[in-house]
Amino acid sequence: MRHHIADPIVHREHWREPEDDQLRLECGVCGVWGAPENEASSIVALGLHALQHRGQEACGIASVHDDRFYTERHQGLVGEAFGNAELTTRLPGGAAVGHTRYSTAGGSFLRNIQPMFADLDQGGIAIAHNGNLTNFKHLHGQLVSEGAIFQSTSDSEAILHLIARSRKAKIIDRFIDALGRIEGGYALVAQTRFKMIGARDPLGIRPLVLGKVGEAWVLASETCALDTIGATFIRDIEHGEVVVIDEEGLTSIKPFPGRAARPCLFEYVYFARPDSVVNGRSVYNVRKEMGRRLAREFQVDADVVVPVPDSGVPAALGYAQESGIPYEMGIIRSHYLGRTFIQPSQGARQKGVRMKHSPNRAALEGKRVVLIDDSIVRGTTSLKLVRAVRAAGAKEVHLRSASPQILFPDFYGIDMPERTQLMAATHTMEEMRAILEVDSLGFLSIDGLYDAMGVGPRNADLPQFTDHYFTGDYPTRLVDREIEEGGRDARGSQLSLLVTA
Repeated sequence: MRHHIADPIVHREHWREPEDDQLRLECGVCGVWGAPENEASSIVALGLHALQHRGQEACGIASVHDDRFYTERHQGLVGEAFGNAELTTRLPGGAAVGHTRYSTAGGSFLRNIQPMFADLDQGGIAIAHNGNLTNFKHLHGQLVSEGAIFQSTSDSEAILHLIARSRKAKIIDRFIDALGRIEGGYALVAQTRFKMIGARDPLGIRPLVLGKVGEAWVLASETCALDTIGATFIRDIEHGEVVVIDEEGLTSIKPFPGRAARPCLFEYVYFARPDSVVNGRSVYNVRKEMGRRLAREFQVDADVVVPVPDSGVPAALGYAQESGIPYEMGIIRSHYLGRTFIQPSQGARQKGVRMKHSPNRAALEGKRVVLIDDSIVRGTTSLKLVRAVRAAGAKEVHLRSASPQILFPDFYGIDMPERTQLMAATHTMEEMRAILEVDSLGFLSIDGLYDAMGVGPRNADLPQFTDHYFTGDYPTRLVDREIEEGGRDARGSQLSLLVTA
């Protein structure tokens, strides 16, 4: 076994390949309470499988049986880890919580995989967290200075420490006490011996839904997980709400002052599965409406509308329907490359986009093409696709983004490059058009996106959604960032990473 203490200045959890042009949401969560004996873990595994798009690097499940906790955490896909008949024997019980996780290269350490578990004086607790705390480094420094020992570099562990150090008597009060000290975007599902707890951040940035399958309660990141396990959707967990599920049923608590909700727009633009309903809105219908609005804002004479599959498909359908230009599958996406198609050389990596997205010459040759993508980040993937479409014989390529220009980084659970690496933040429209080698370029306007959401123009004084990646209007304090920019070390202590192989 090889051990290496990385330079504490470099937080490799958020390191990515220079050519990496994908946005990634870092987590999906699912919990079940009150399932038939020994069936909870298999139900959670099915739910996590439906949430695989929210995290493909690692997964874990913790179950409760006869007052004992059983946990497994694995690198890899849910089906690889939890797809066999022995699952309910390994993870018995009628209650379980699970997590599927994405991390960038160098961050899939076993100790960072959730659910995270801790033994408290009142018994064990397992916690699964989707989102990101904007004051984690600040809290980490405080907790370490008080003697806390961290086993991971995950902000989720800080929540466990805060629960453990609370002076409150009841576990739910300790949980709420911990929530009062964290900032950022989060959806949490926690499991104790006797109850399941769900919580959503005060602005509702990250989603969390409630359902029932038979007599069992389910908490999950998206409704697609409920559909997969055959559960009935009950409602969204409200922003700032804490729900407690035990033998007496469900109790709703709203421990903090009320604030207007601001859900994350990127759930609709890219992250949520199109068959999910997020905050009462069909993701599929919203994406189609984005395409319609885009067609109204950027008309062009063309022969075919072609989506960048899979995330650009609904918007391209809307664009085609609104514009009257025929829709064609001009790019075919391979679904069989696996999650870790790693090439040893840059030249081989550059061929990766052609293996994942193959141009369909029959639909492209001699055509004026409107190419629809959900967003443009660095532009590296977009350029490769444009060149592939032209190589297949397209006469013109007009690139359209179904979201506004991404101008600012995210700190609430989206793995996004720094501002200096965002194409739209560092180039004019004409410069981007030239770099991307397209005949024309267009981005959906911010008001067009808000219109597609059905809320009219954006309210500049009180925005209806979290949209800082487009506007720079962050909905919460960025405590760690503020401290760093003020010239002080936000960590308060060294975040060394133990790499094992």
